[in-house]
Amino acid sequence: MSAEFLITSLIVVASPGTGVLYTLAAGLSRGARASVVAAFGCTLGIVPHIAAAILGLAALLHTSAIAFQTFKYLGVAYLLYMAWATLRERGPLSIEKEVGARSALQVTVTGVLINILNPKLSIFFLAFLPQFVSADEAHPLGRMAELSGVFMLMTFAVFAIYGLFAAWLRDHVVTRPRVLTWMRRSFAAAFVALGAKLAVAER
Repeated sequence: MSAEFLITSLIVVASPGTGVLYTLAAGLSRGARASVVAAFGCTLGIVPHIAAAILGLAALLHTSAIAFQTFKYLGVAYLLYMAWATLRERGPLSIEKEVGARSALQVTVTGVLINILNPKLSIFFLAFLPQFVSADEAHPLGRMAELSGVFMLMTFAVFAIYGLFAAWLRDHVVTRPRVLTWMRRSFAAAFVALGAKLAVAER
């Protein structure tokens, strides 16, 4: 495992995006357990994109305008829904004292959907993973699977750290209605901004 791969992966994972935003929101609103569950859900959402890249299916998104636009606008619609739900106090910033089994499932599913509905991830892995597989590699698919596993572990760890930090700040937020309102509006605006960014994304 090259240092270049690890450093590049860390930069990509730690960069603020929809997954980081959602994990932070989960930690702020529902606490440490929910933040870890959200990180897990976001990590699971990467699996289809990695599988698509390894199997070559991501090339379809790269070459087919219809397929790319379909996934893209589904992702945009979901991000706008997240923004609306956040403002309505039913989204990721809905305050709960405890996260039960049903809530944990909802947090996980939302995290999975956030990453699945982003076609840029498939294209990213299609371009990213092969760079770290040498031309004379005896088992290139196995090597890509290994690199993908490391990337996923790094994603989960970094997202969990983000979320746990947000959970640590939670007591300072939920006890202050004005701060919570400001945070809710800020997160909603961020979801809208990410949706707009995805809307103008090209293959």
